Amino acid sequence: MPIQLPDGTLTPIRLFPGPKDDAPVVVMFPGLGVPAGFYDPVAEALVAAGFNAAIGELRGQGDSRPRPSASSTFGYQDVVSVDFPATFEVVRERFPASTPFLLGHSMGGQLGVMYASRIRGRLGGVILVASGSPYHRGFPGIRAPGLYLGSSAMSMTANIAGFWPGDRLNVGGFGRQSKVLITDWARFARTGKIEPVGADIDYEERIARLSLPVLSLTISDDDLAPRRSAKNLVDKLTGSQVTMVHIDEPLGHNGWIRKPKAVTERVVEWLRDR
Repeated sequence: MPIQLPDGTLTPIRLFPGPKDDAPVVVMFPGLGVPAGFYDPVAEALVAAGFNAAIGELRGQGDSRPRPSASSTFGYQDVVSVDFPATFEVVRERFPASTPFLLGHSMGGQLGVMYASRIRGRLGGVILVASGSPYHRGFPGIRAPGLYLGSSAMSMTANIAGFWPGDRLNVGGFGRQSKVLITDWARFARTGKIEPVGADIDYEERIARLSLPVLSLTISDDDLAPRRSAKNLVDKLTGSQVTMVHIDEPLGHNGWIRKPKAVTERVVEWLRDR
């Protein structure tokens, strides 16, 4: 189902009705550079377990149009204050009797935490999969200074080019992105703080006051969201009930999406305890 955003962007949402209309609905948001359709196996596994599911598309990715260009000015703030509410409006219309749970992968989890802090009590909980803070101090060895310097270089490149040319520079698998989004991510990587361009609230303060059940899943062989990075993100949720689980299977940052059994089993177990 296509969603038209105020700036004319068309961003689809993928809907997966389960066997019961009133079962919880898990609303998924992708990582940077990963199309929403890639997560279909995860949604199908959740439906097979008795839940409803939906997958939102990050702006400018996958089937979302237009692609980021020099005229794109959206960042974290726009995604969580405009795009996510539009997605959840469709979810509420399609599954009016369902409690929504937000599942975010990688950057989708960072954005999900920000969105949850804006709406507070309107979610059943947040699920973070291979999602952590990009703060450079959460990464081992030489990767820490590399991330610090690399994030600065990416932000500079994006601002000079007018957008992040990820379709030509395959750094981190980010894909083509808005310069503002990359600037927000780079600041987070350097400082460890969520301070997006154009923020209308203090996200650090609001995230700390959020009170929700949170499940954080880390995965073996994940160099982009190692356990310390994941902990740096959930440590911001000082008012929430956080459960951290490590999946000791070498699925990596994205491999779990195509082999979702280990992840979905733990998600389903956690959901059934709510």
